Parts: sequence; structure tokens; C-alpha cells
Amino acid sequence: MTTTIANFADTATGWQRALYAFLAEKEQRSGSRRTVEGYSRMLQDFFSRSGKEPDHVTAQDIFVYAHGPGLSGKQPSAITIGARIACLSSFYRFLIRMELIQSNPCDRLERPQVSPSPPRGLSAEQVQKLLAVIPNTPVGLRDRAIILTLVLTGRRRAEVLGMKAGDLSIEGDRAYYAYRGKGGKKGRRELPKPALDAIIAALGAFGKALATMRPDESLWPSRSQQCKGLTSGTFYGNLQRYFRKADITPAGVHIFRHTAAKLRRDAGETVEDVSCFLDHSSLAVTTVYLRRLEGEQDRTWAKVAEAIGV
Repeated sequence: MTTTIANFADTATGWQRALYAFLAEKEQRSGSRRTVEGYSRMLQDFFSRSGKEPDHVTAQDIFVYAHGPGLSGKQPSAITIGARIACLSSFYRFLIRMELIQSNPCDRLERPQVSPSPPRGLSAEQVQKLLAVIPNTPVGLRDRAIILTLVLTGRRRAEVLGMKAGDLSIEGDRAYYAYRGKGGKKGRRELPKPALDAIIAALGAFGKALATMRPDESLWPSRSQQCKGLTSGTFYGNLQRYFRKADITPAGVHIFRHTAAKLRRDAGETVEDVSCFLDHSSLAVTTVYLRRLEGEQDRTWAKVAEAIGV
């Protein structure tokens, strides 16, 4: 087996096919290739270490793997232990649904208690500082458009970087974007005008226009990959340089999702409204009654845009 699901699809047999099917379903439901590759690595590591087929694995086997040292020789953190057990448990739940096995050995294990680190979001002033250091070049205009879209929509990294021209629609004086979120959840939201204007400016810098683009073309062009568009790694590298230049502690792309939530609360939205805006499943029952942002006019983006000076 390899670390990706596509490379062994044609040659896999037996349990490998079950693993391939599990990873394919996980990718379809999560929409995150990085999550799938992480699960693939953990599953392959476990089964190569245990030397057992899935139907012969015991709870003790999983306990030893989950609590054992990694390739670095260091003892795993509580987060790593929990992630290993969660990965294997998810795989076994899939095998049970497929009627390939009868029980999940992970059910016998207790998962470690983890105290999550507090979410970190940028202030409006920090967002202004960040935008101010981005150069007025085609690449800079594109990256600025991505950051504004992340901050003003609160969507996840993969959802924004995966946006295509066909995802946008303009109706009168408003624009909307379609998205496929975590767990395969689909939605349609208003695209704030500053984000749309930034996207149009960035595309123009690359010699493109929304009206003439194919529906499957990326909204984030790259000089080296005109058809495929920008890669996540390239944007991440650029972002780290912008953070350093703005004298802001470097962070991952996900910080903009926290920033979106923080700025919405600062603009007066309720916790329930912010949870709805972010499609948080942890408030699923509340979300059923408070999803008034989805597919409707976005009444708060203007306050956030004003706060960050766009």
C-alpha cells in the first residue's frame, strides 16, 4: 500500500480493497485530501506494525500502537493517541457497516482527556496590518482576495482554495457562492462585495474575467499552473511571509476562520448566529432553527469589512 488511495486502487485485494473503499468514502464525506492522507498513513503504519489482518486485531494491539512511540522515537501526546484511536475506530465502524466484521476493538479503549488550546483569531487591526504588507502584484492581489474571502465568509481553507468560477453567481447587485463543506454539507451564501471586487481585480491581473472563464476554472490562477490554479502549499508559504512582514505571529490558514468568528461577535452577532454562519455541527439542534444566513442576504459582512478597512 502507498500513502494515497489512488495509487493502489487497481492492484489492491482483500482487506486492501476495504481500506481503499474506506478512504474513498472519507474523502467524499470530508472533502479534505489532507485528512484522507493522514488516515491512510496511520492505518498503514498500524497494520504494517501489527502484521495482522483487520479481523484478527485485538484491543491490546490498538492500545500498544496508540500509546507507542512514533518514527521520531518520542512518546505520543494525548492528541496523537486520541487521533490514532479515532482513525482506527472510524475504519472499524466502516467495516461493521459493510458487514465485514462484527465488532470494533476500539470500543474497549478509553480515549485520553485532551484540553484543547483556545482558538486564536486576528483582531481587525491585525487584519489591516496583514493586508497592508501584501504587494500590489498579480500574486499579491490574488492572495489578498483569498484572505478577504476567508475572513468575510468564514469558510474553511479547502472550501475557499477549491472555489471555481462556476461556484459564483451574480443576481442583481449581489453575488453568491456555492460550497461543499465538511461532511459533504452543501450550501449557498452571499459573497461579500469586498471579496468579489478583490477576486475580479486579481483575475484581471492574470488576464482573466469571470464572464469568460470556464465553470471548472479555479478562481485563484497561478503563473505556473494556469489551468489547475494555486496550490495550498504555495499560498501557505506566501502567507507566512506576509505574517512576518506584518510582525504578526505566523499561523496556519485556519486562523482566518477563527478571525471570521471573532469579528462577527465583535460586530454584534450572537453565538448562535456565528455558529450557524460557520456551519458548526456541535450546535446541530440550534442550527436547525437559526440558519438564517444560509442562502439569504448577509447582513453582517459590511461591519466586518469596515472594521478591517476594506
